[in-house]
Amino acid sequence: MSERSAERGHPRDEIQDHLKPLRAFALSLTRNSANADDLVQDTIVKAWTKIDTFQPGSNMRAWLFTILRNTFYSDRRKRKREVPDPDGAYSDTLYEKPSHDGRLAMGDFKRAFDQLSAEHREVLILVGASGFGYEEAADMMGVKVGTVKSRASRARARLAELMGLAEGEDVLVAGDAATMGIMGKSGVQAA
Repeated sequence: MSERSAERGHPRDEIQDHLKPLRAFALSLTRNSANADDLVQDTIVKAWTKIDTFQPGSNMRAWLFTILRNTFYSDRRKRKREVPDPDGAYSDTLYEKPSHDGRLAMGDFKRAFDQLSAEHREVLILVGASGFGYEEAADMMGVKVGTVKSRASRARARLAELMGLAEGEDVLVAGDAATMGIMGKSGVQAA
């Protein structure tokens, strides 16, 4: 601890004595003045908030240089995982549908599905959600394949009607494969 910091009494008071050497070290690592200033600022913030981990009487400059070095290499590791996108072309392709839309659509789907007849629910569960073929479903239900196809088509059309979907309009329940299977390959097919 320097004489000036001993007079001040608290290790935080000594931090400013090391700003020039910190900046020089940051410049040697970053090779860029603005990045070096940012690195020093991040170092000071970390040191300030973690001052209770500093051992009074030990080397403050070494402690600060360690924080700066660790911050520099940690930031470099983060940047390696980042995708450069200066013109925003990549970020413009990213899209995430709001999660509340899915919950609302799922609620609408459940209410409509509950209004279907038992035969329609059965065929949609077997052929859509469970993934059985028409032949397998026909065997399980004890009916002809044509009956299964007809019931599935009518059930999907009724479901679309109950949900207020136009012909060919997809239901907006993303990520739920069973529901999408019930509705038809990519959504409700009113056919």
